[in-house]
Amino acid sequence: MKILKPIVTCFILLNSISMSSQYASEGAGGLLDLERHQVTFNFLGPGIRYELGLFRNLSASTSLSPAFGYYQSGYTFGFAWHTRVRYYHNFKQRKDLGNTVTGNSANYIGPATTFFWDPLQIANNLDADKGFSLAFYGAVYGLQRTNKQGFNINIELGYGYYDGFGVPSGHGALLNFTLGWVATKRKSTDPIKVPLDN
Repeated sequence: MKILKPIVTCFILLNSISMSSQYASEGAGGLLDLERHQVTFNFLGPGIRYELGLFRNLSASTSLSPAFGYYQSGYTFGFAWHTRVRYYHNFKQRKDLGNTVTGNSANYIGPATTFFWDPLQIANNLDADKGFSLAFYGAVYGLQRTNKQGFNINIELGYGYYDGFGVPSGHGALLNFTLGWVATKRKSTDPIKVPLDN
């Protein structure tokens, strides 16, 4: 369980950063860059993701989509349920370079959980009982991009502890890739015009 200590530390750090910057970052107009609600339908391996904007740079998401888990006992690939807390760290840098941040188009880091179930797996080489389940607890680094038409790409790589039921436990990597379309209305990509007093 030594792996849980850095994961908990990462979660506490991200939470304290977001809470300390909440009042300075939201302002009177609410969330500045982050979408308040975002629903994405995945094309590769049907699936869905819902992301809720909490503060300026922090969101929570849940999704059902394919993922690849690789750890000490082998690998599994198939549908999984994901939950994430995403801290987006480069909205300002992207805007300074003239890139869009609409549709939460930025890079993020955060704590993550992913749950795999035997009936939803496409392929694996695990020495597992029938009906096994596997839970990933760790951290991920990812990037998300959404274009003007709403097409969305999300890729993330993580590392953490795999807790197995009917399969050995261990630690290892997680890869998650989705290609989809954002069904909810996105913030305008046009620059905000501020009236100047004469």
